[in-house]
Amino acid sequence: MADVVRAALVQATWTGDTESMIAKHEEYARAAAAQGAKVIGFQEVFNAPYFCQVQEPEHYRWAEPVPDGPTVRRMQDLARETGMVIVVPVFEVEQPGFYYNTAAVIDADGTVLGTYRKHHIPQVKGFWEKYYFKPGNAGWPVFDTAVGKVGVYICYDRHFPEGWRQLGLNGAQLVYNPSATSRGLSAYLWQLEQPAAAVANEYFIAAINRVGVEEYGDNDFYGTSYFVDPRGRFVGDVASDSKEELVVRDLDFALIDEVRQQWAFYRDRRPDAYDGLVQP
Repeated sequence: MADVVRAALVQATWTGDTESMIAKHEEYARAAAAQGAKVIGFQEVFNAPYFCQVQEPEHYRWAEPVPDGPTVRRMQDLARETGMVIVVPVFEVEQPGFYYNTAAVIDADGTVLGTYRKHHIPQVKGFWEKYYFKPGNAGWPVFDTAVGKVGVYICYDRHFPEGWRQLGLNGAQLVYNPSATSRGLSAYLWQLEQPAAAVANEYFIAAINRVGVEEYGDNDFYGTSYFVDPRGRFVGDVASDSKEELVVRDLDFALIDEVRQQWAFYRDRRPDAYDGLVQP
């Protein structure tokens, strides 16, 4: 496995329907593969609008089974076609009444390696997610993919350091953070939290945000997606704050060992002293 992994992410505007949204991401994936990318991730519930700006039962229609639903199956075909690992965030229905904000991780041969379900569910104006989603119950998996060990942490999760740390303890080299966050709410945190998490946990992070204003509210999704390395440095430029964009970057995974030897944060952890952190 190569130390340098060419990785991609997509920040996209909502097209108005699922079919064209998926087709757009397929074309971006093919373009990334043509540039040599071996792994790609999409934004939160990438095949739908960010419907959580409202609380209406009609929006349960966006949910589908994982991994046996149409979108994940189509992404399996795309992974086989392009030879890329793909991180696929969707609205999952497990059974009637059991809905999750989920990301499937598909290996380069089209195998679904598993899923991550968003743990932390917001319920504030413009982000009424508790109306739709149960809290994730599938732990903090890290997937052994064709490019290395890949984890996922979804949107609001990023405000909680515990999950970032657990992904590091589980061996993550690259964590995709698909999001839908708006300009007025948290823009000043966007380029602070994920670089800090990359430093604290000594791995690469792909931070993905939607872009534009959509039909169900006035949230202004501000893009500015990026990759950040274990020293907290952006890998190349940050994406546009107003236009959709494919971002492709080379990630040197050898830097992970270098940083962990130099800073030794994992060596100096004190789990024996942390019991109070998990008390209700």
